[in-house]
Amino acid sequence: MTPRTPTGPHFTVRQLPGGDVSTFVTSRFRVFDGTDAAWPCQGEAILDLPASEVVPHIADGMVEPLGPTRCRGITGSWSWTALAASLGRFDANLHVIGPPALPEACATLARSYAAATTTEPCWLDAPNK
Repeated sequence: MTPRTPTGPHFTVRQLPGGDVSTFVTSRFRVFDGTDAAWPCQGEAILDLPASEVVPHIADGMVEPLGPTRCRGITGSWSWTALAASLGRFDANLHVIGPPALPEACATLARSYAAATTTEPCWLDAPNK
């Protein structure tokens, strides 16, 4: 037996778009057109948390301290509902500044979460037919 060396076509290594893995992966979820395009949905909110607790979790957004216990966050996502959920993960009082689509998404998400807490039987509990 002798080992076989691959004889098929080779490829040329190229530079990773964006320069690093994090930028490349993040850009796949944004409107990537070869530029530094922003998320399709961007919003702003005030969080009742110190900026130091928010900064590590808003990777490509902006956080502005508004005193020792509050900050303003501007960030984006691929949908308004995803943006509302991402702001909700902070488990703090949230004051949405805008745009109008963001508080609407927060209300939609709140209704979905409220419905998830009902005591009605879940479809998983239904007997097989």
